[in-house]
Amino acid sequence: MRVIAGEFRSRRILSLPGLDTRPTPDRLRETLFNIIAPLIEGAVFADAYAGTGSVGIEAISRGARLAVFIEKDREAVEVIKANLNSLDIKAKGRIIRGAASHHLASVEADIVFLDPPYPKENEYDLAMDVIAAKPPALTIVQHSVRYKIPETYGSLVKTRMVKQGDNALSFFKPG
Repeated sequence: MRVIAGEFRSRRILSLPGLDTRPTPDRLRETLFNIIAPLIEGAVFADAYAGTGSVGIEAISRGARLAVFIEKDREAVEVIKANLNSLDIKAKGRIIRGAASHHLASVEADIVFLDPPYPKENEYDLAMDVIAAKPPALTIVQHSVRYKIPETYGSLVKTRMVKQGDNALSFFKPG
């Protein structure tokens, strides 16, 4: 796996062995950051269900001031730490170990990216309900194209959806 663009373009980052973690594909990450490019410079970016941290690291590479990584798996947290250390950006990353739905309320972010494990559809509602209580400027949810994500969560309204292969990105803004 590699960083797509920005300061750390083409730098390799570690991944987790096995199939339990599904990293966001390079092409989908590129699409995501092409869409949010005008918003990323100086932003605080939350990467919930962070896995390897590839999306948050991409945000830092493209100019985010800080990335907050929320991940409950111990091995994944160690991979995120190793990736931040290898790029010498530990100071630009904050790691929270635990369930995203429990920690999102305490995170002050301009942009929140959610990528729960696809089989755990209840995680979408849990996390989005927390975010809707105090919504950021933009929330992006990665999900399976087969999952029909609601159009609204509290004050959050879906403004756009992009499909790519088996993956989709849904964009929510406060309404």
